[in-house]
Amino acid sequence: METKKDILDSRKVSHQYSTNQTNVESSGKKKTKCSNGFKMFMAALAFSFILKVLATIFMKSSITQIERRFGLTTSKAGLIDGSFEIGNSLLITLISHYGAKSHIPRVIGTGCIVMGIGSILIAIPHFFMGYYRYDTSLNVKTLNSTVSYIPCKTDQYSAGNMTSQIILESGCKNESSSPMWIYVMMGNILRGIGETPLQPLGITYIDNFANEGHASFYIGILQSLSALGPILGSLLGALCARLYVDIGYVDLSTITIKPNDSRWVGAWWLGFIITGTLMIFSGVPFFFIPKSQKKPRTGSKVPESVDIPDINDRSSQQLNFKHLEQAKNHRGLSGYLHALKCILSNRLYLIFLISSTLAFTGSIGTITYQPKYLEQQYGESISKYNLIFGLVIIPLTGISVFLGGYIPRKWKLDVIGIAKVLFISQFCGYISELLILSLNCGNRPIVGLTVTYNGDDPGIYPQNIPFPFCNSDCNCDANLWDPVCGDNGLTYITPCLAGCKSSVGHGKDLVFHNCSCVEINNFQSQNTSAYLGECSRTADCSRKFIYYMAVQSLAYFFYSLGYTPGTMLIFKNVEPELKSLAIGFYVLILRTIGGMLTPIYFGAIIDSACLKWATNTCGDQGACRVYHSVSLRNKFTGFILGIKVPVFILFIFLFINMKKKYEENTGISKNGRRNMDDLNIKESLNNEQLGPFAISDNETYL
Repeated sequence: METKKDILDSRKVSHQYSTNQTNVESSGKKKTKCSNGFKMFMAALAFSFILKVLATIFMKSSITQIERRFGLTTSKAGLIDGSFEIGNSLLITLISHYGAKSHIPRVIGTGCIVMGIGSILIAIPHFFMGYYRYDTSLNVKTLNSTVSYIPCKTDQYSAGNMTSQIILESGCKNESSSPMWIYVMMGNILRGIGETPLQPLGITYIDNFANEGHASFYIGILQSLSALGPILGSLLGALCARLYVDIGYVDLSTITIKPNDSRWVGAWWLGFIITGTLMIFSGVPFFFIPKSQKKPRTGSKVPESVDIPDINDRSSQQLNFKHLEQAKNHRGLSGYLHALKCILSNRLYLIFLISSTLAFTGSIGTITYQPKYLEQQYGESISKYNLIFGLVIIPLTGISVFLGGYIPRKWKLDVIGIAKVLFISQFCGYISELLILSLNCGNRPIVGLTVTYNGDDPGIYPQNIPFPFCNSDCNCDANLWDPVCGDNGLTYITPCLAGCKSSVGHGKDLVFHNCSCVEINNFQSQNTSAYLGECSRTADCSRKFIYYMAVQSLAYFFYSLGYTPGTMLIFKNVEPELKSLAIGFYVLILRTIGGMLTPIYFGAIIDSACLKWATNTCGDQGACRVYHSVSLRNKFTGFILGIKVPVFILFIFLFINMKKKYEENTGISKNGRRNMDDLNIKESLNNEQLGPFAISDNETYL
């Protein structure tokens, strides 16, 4: 009988072992499946992050091309650029709050598709506007034939002018009654809406289902891979800027302008088609990822006799009960307003918020309009700048951001030490930018605008110099901008205003001869010819461009060095339970004032230095063709440097107040070595209190 009992017990143990083994194998399969799903999510999210930043940088590099294609002022182009922030700010709070409670991968996938559709919508107007027509005194028949073109026509009612007037009127009638740039802005707003869920919901999903303690590692990988976006975006921008806007539709041999000409428009639409298509494809994998995954467990072993789901349920209930009491006072509108009042009454946080906003404003103005500035100041093409920006400045900035996080950790700096690193980095960057003021090429010698017909400096601008005797017999259109370079080293607005009587060649090789205005001011030789395009800058100016890029790269390096210390000061100067709200409000202010408004009023400042405006087919003012170089430098660079003066004053106040606070509170001062607490940073990024104030990469961040 005892033997039979032993046999039954043995069979029972064997059955339990078999059952447990089966459960373990089943659990292993589920774990593998979920692990594969998480890896798929990480791969899709990383690809989306790269494309998001790529599209951001491409928009920045193409804003000048869009300005010229649609005949806009720089301030209107800035409105298009800032419209991304309008779309992003409209839904960031709702999507961040309600999206976390729904199917996160599908919300992100939908956002990617919306973002892709917005990018394609930006490019759509190109296919409905007809071919790009730039200012020129020539016509297609002249370019394709060997017939001599005569710029200076003495007949006031010449057939050429009558034909131009007919073309002008018909072109105006054919233009759409609604401005096409509105659709570009709508597409950019839609792109901003689609970008909203990527970072806040993506980080939330990672934190929910990553291995215990591995979330920060995955977030670091995500941010590192997304650094490829700026490089690829700059290279794509450089490529598209070198391609003519109507490539594939027009005979390029008839195009008389080059990429460094202020009338040149690159294939801006091509980049948006590419990025939009890729973004739509990047959203597809998210629809095949489950809403939730089983989070792997590490550490303690659980006895077999204990039911694991019961443990999870009880632990979850206990944690929820615990956090319910903590979050009770932070729910509802009154709790939000009270928390907002707390951070705005925090003197240290408020000083840092204002100083950071001013510094960020200067940085956005530089990134957005620096290509235009270099083109006007040094005669370099936008394509060349984008290439240098992608291959030199962005990698250098990435190294600097890494060092900014490594230095405080290496030397175990406290809060005061971190503030010192921030101040020193910003001060060194500012000193580097001051050197730019000495790297000026001066005004270009453009007859009738910056110099007189005798080559003298008029001293004031803009000029309204009447037609001199050298071209008084010519029937010239003063509204055109078709510059030619005379043998005397001066640039004339058109061949007609140069008094040219004949021409040889066709296309870009067209040469004008017998130019009466060149003759009167050319004592060194008997040549009286002029060539298409502005006169080249001097070799000294080309060297100054190299120096400028070196100094600007150094400034980017120093400014980026303070990015991580600046972020940590936000965490350390507010109460732990307000960290998420503090960083969320910080990003919201940067988006509103920096990302949305800065391109508009910076554009207005640049417009005020314009010397020659284009005239569209209806006779209305178009894009600016040439700026007063000295005035542009003083206003653009001067404003950027001037707006950062109060930044340093506020930094000094911040440092004094921080030192006073942490010296009075000796407990905090002694424990200041813990200021590199990664858990606090991770908590601020992943805390569910983020809700409507979730962090999202700014469109204008690199």
